[in-house]
Amino acid sequence: MSHSTFPRELADGKLLIDEPAPDVVRLTISNPAKRNALDHPILDAITATLAEASDARCLMITGAHGMFSAGYDIGEIPTEEFAERAERLVAHPFTEAIDALERFPHPTLAMLPGHTIGGGLELALSCDLRVAKAEIKLGMPPAKLGLVYSHTGVRRFIDAIGAPRTRELFLLGRYIDAATALQWGLVTRVAPEAELEALALALAIELAGNAPLSQTGNKRVIEALLTAEGTLADDLEQELIELRRASFASQDMQEGMRAFAEKRPPRWRGE
Repeated sequence: MSHSTFPRELADGKLLIDEPAPDVVRLTISNPAKRNALDHPILDAITATLAEASDARCLMITGAHGMFSAGYDIGEIPTEEFAERAERLVAHPFTEAIDALERFPHPTLAMLPGHTIGGGLELALSCDLRVAKAEIKLGMPPAKLGLVYSHTGVRRFIDAIGAPRTRELFLLGRYIDAATALQWGLVTRVAPEAELEALALALAIELAGNAPLSQTGNKRVIEALLTAEGTLADDLEQELIELRRASFASQDMQEGMRAFAEKRPPRWRGE
């Protein structure tokens, strides 16, 4: 993958894509008039880009203009059409974008340079890692809006932070600060503004530089264990065992062992 510092514009300029480092693709939400709210074109562009960028070893997603995202763009839907159009936005393009992000085979990283609210928070939570600016607020406001959130979305929060914290987040509907989010496990790293981008990019480069078969295999194992209800089904357990067996037989593992012994960076081939 070529390294490009110049972003391309998608969704009428509301989503930018660039490659800040080799094998790292970055998506930047840029919808300043709506505090980076997620509308249909942005969500469709995220889904399409994830399908096209499957050879990237790490995907970053962030926001411009001092925000990550304020969530769904439902503020201007006329009252008489609200129920149908709001449900359509959430059920189709938002769910597809979230599913595409969770299905992305390589590591994903959200960099949160500003407030991260509602659907924007679920979008970030769908990434493997989240790095937040120390001064931001995060929140899930359905209790203040009269909204019952999707059960699939609530499940993501329970998996990430447990039922007690999910109750606090959803039933109080208050914002929490980045330090609290770190304590809860809602974000994985916190940094001051001056260090945030460098930290996020360093993590993305490290993620992209690790063994690709290990990255995709371990992501699959984690996803399978989180979604399994009780004991793993026999065919799923066999799939996970085969992933591990194949890693032992891979050229990348041989290369990793040689590089470790020779105290040099490994040269991964993804096979």
